[in-house]
Order: sequence, then structure tokens, then C-alpha cells
Amino acid sequence: MFAFFVNFRVAMKNIILAIGLLFFISTITLTGGKDIFWNSIALGGLMIYFWVFEVIPIYITALFPLIFAIPLGVLEKSDLATSYGDSNVYLFFGGFLLALGLEKWNVHQQIAKGILKIVGNSKPRILLGFLFSTGLLSMWISNTATALMMLPMAMAIIEALPAHQRKGKFAIFLLLSVAYAASIGGVGTLIGSPPNVQMASTLESTFGVKVDFLDWMKIGLPLSITMVLCTYLFFYIAMGKERKEEHADLKLSELGWNKDQRIVLFVFLGVIILWSFKDLIVDWTGISYRDENAAILGGILLFLIPSSHEKKKMLEWKDTEKLPWGILLLFGGGLALAQIFEKNGVMAQLSKLFSSMHDYSFVLILIAVIVIAVFASEVLSNLAMVSIFVPLVATFALDHGVPIEKLAIPLTLGASLAFMLPVGTPPNAIVFSSGYLKVKQMVMYGLVLNIIGIILITLFSILFL
Repeated sequence: MFAFFVNFRVAMKNIILAIGLLFFISTITLTGGKDIFWNSIALGGLMIYFWVFEVIPIYITALFPLIFAIPLGVLEKSDLATSYGDSNVYLFFGGFLLALGLEKWNVHQQIAKGILKIVGNSKPRILLGFLFSTGLLSMWISNTATALMMLPMAMAIIEALPAHQRKGKFAIFLLLSVAYAASIGGVGTLIGSPPNVQMASTLESTFGVKVDFLDWMKIGLPLSITMVLCTYLFFYIAMGKERKEEHADLKLSELGWNKDQRIVLFVFLGVIILWSFKDLIVDWTGISYRDENAAILGGILLFLIPSSHEKKKMLEWKDTEKLPWGILLLFGGGLALAQIFEKNGVMAQLSKLFSSMHDYSFVLILIAVIVIAVFASEVLSNLAMVSIFVPLVATFALDHGVPIEKLAIPLTLGASLAFMLPVGTPPNAIVFSSGYLKVKQMVMYGLVLNIIGIILITLFSILFL
């Protein structure tokens, strides 16, 4: 019987693979292979299909643009270079080095113990504690940096569980709480996520409409808090029998802080300060830097600072064997896909949907804007999506006598609430690097939260805008 199921599973994988390749080849063949729009649809569709069904490792799928983009004419070499060498790739790299240092010296366990002292070791309370602490941090620090900070703490708790519990729903939801709350918290303030600032600057510079910090918080903060609570409620219900196992059986070290842990923590906190007070530091010192510069600096320092053990450094190159290199490829592939869709008219075709909605009610138009923002951000950078669509919806609003912010703000909110795919947002990709999640789990739970997000953004937009 077991052999039958194994063979059936292999057969299904082969069938899914064949369907994806058939779609790809037939699309290119039927359109003559010279139409870059349809070539983009074929390649993008193949990548998304392979990601969702995990036909092959998702990191290998992320390399498809390197193989097909130039022969199909959908991207230039320079576009590929900027995608796979994007600044966020290096932010991930630096963040992963910091996380590696935290893990090597068990700093993440010490911080996790501190969190548990506050929230207790009840599984529902741990989830709620991580959702709110991650969301609160993400209102002021970039969602990427927040996820990089919180993931090691979540991993410490998961690794302290008995082996048979590490693949349970509690472990899955704890990881997803870091990814999802980092994105949800980012909508709470104007500076919480780059798309928020991009939208505000576009409206002011192009359309003369100012959205200030308080204007944004009137809708962003209540939406963020409500979305966190809804996420917790969904996880609480979905945990099923596990929520009745009231206390997590954790085996965290009882030892106090040692010298090496304090050094790693000092470097880690230094990077957080550089992330959190970047504008002030730049103003005071005149030295300009970016988030990835701070992360890489922290990583390099760990390779330079000696430890108290056998005259070795805090990090050595052999430690990087544990680094999730595949995530760097995955993020680069996601950016390449976004460029393919943007440069070859796929996004332009989506934008034409608005021009055909003249006779619809405002509520239907609002829902359509939010739905497109949420699901387009699953495969596109949310910043790129906002950059493309905000001028479009603003112009549409002007032509139809609707205040610009009534469409532009909901669009921007929707762009940050994409929960289904690892490539949807940087926090999703970071958490997926843990190795405990499968794409189908993220798709399944993320789809529910996408729908909840669409409903909440619609309601809050009607009430507060």
C-alpha cells in the first residue's frame, strides 16, 4: 500500500510537470515565439505554476529567467543583473549572517526566553505575543529588517519543542506569524513600509494631494491592529487540537548570558539602531547609508571580532554552510519576474481593467482595486506595483470626480498584504528560509488571509476615507 502511494505521488508530480511544460511550449508555439507579451505570460505562468506546486525545488524555478529571459527577448542582461544583484538580496545576506551569529552562540534562545517570560508558554499566548511584537516593530522598522530580527527567536522556540511537535501547526503558525505580522505592521504607519512613502510622494509631487503621517494612521493603525487580531483568531481556530495542548513543552537552556553572547547581541543591537534611526544618523553625521549597508557591516564585524573560544572569530566561513543561499536566488528570481511583467506590457494590460469600469459603482471599483493590488503583489514587488498603479488610479479618480486618496490609499494597503507565496514579500521569503514551511502551506493559509485583508481594507476604506 505504501509503495502504491509513493508511485501515485511520483506519477502526479510528473503529470503536473507535463501540464506546466505543455502550457509553456504551446503558448510560445501558438504565438510564433516572437511576441514578447505572450512570451512573458508563458515564462511567468510557468514560474508561478512551478512555485505553487513545487514541481522542482522553488530555488531552481527562480533561475528560469537566467535560462529563458534573453532567448525569449523578455529581459536584457542588465535587467537580469539588477534583479539578481538587487540591494534587498544583500540585505537578506547581511541579515542571514547576523541570524547565523545569533544561532551559533544561542543568543536567540536567550531572547526567546525573555519573550516567554512576558507572554508565558501557552501556545496561543506565544502566537499572540509574536504577532503583536513583530507587528509593533514593523511599524517603525522595515518589514524585512523586522522579519530578520524575529525569525531567530521563533526558530529558538520551535527547536526547543520535542521533535514530533516541530512539524505541527503551532510551529507553522509561529513562523507565519513573523512573516505576516511584519507585513501587517508595516501598514500601521506611513514610514512602516516603502510603498506607503512612495504613494504619498507620488500624490504630492504629481497631483498636489498631501497624505501626512496622521492622515495615514487614521486608517493604517486600526486596520493593522484589526488584521493582527483576525490573523491570531484564524491561527487559533486552525490550530485545532493543538490549542488544547495549552502549554508548549519547551526545553530552552537555563544558563545565563556569557561574554560571546553579549558581543553578538551588541553587534545585533548596533545594526538595529542603524536601521531604526537611519535618518537621524545621516543628518547628524552626514554619512549616507542604506539598510543593506548596515546589515553587511554587522555580518563583517562578526567575522572580525574574536571569540573567547580557542582564539576563533565569532563567525567563520565554514559556518556559512548553514546559510539559506537558495532564498537569495528565490528573491532575485521574483524580482526578475516582476521586471518581465512590467517591461513587456503585462501590467499595462492589467491596468486597462480600470478604463472599462466607468459605469460601475464606487464600491465595486474600490474592491477591484484592492483585489488587483493584493494578488498582483504575490508576484510583483509591492513597491513596483504601487509605483505603476498609483498614478493610474489617481488619474482614474480625477476623471470620475472621486477624491484621489480614496483609491490610492486602499491600493497601497492591499499591496502590503500579500501572504500566499514566498516571493510575495521579503518577510515571506525570509521565513520560508527556515526549512519548516512548504509552499502549499503558505498558499493555503495565505489565501484565507488575503481574503480577510481584502474585506477589511474595503470596510476600513469606506469608514475612514
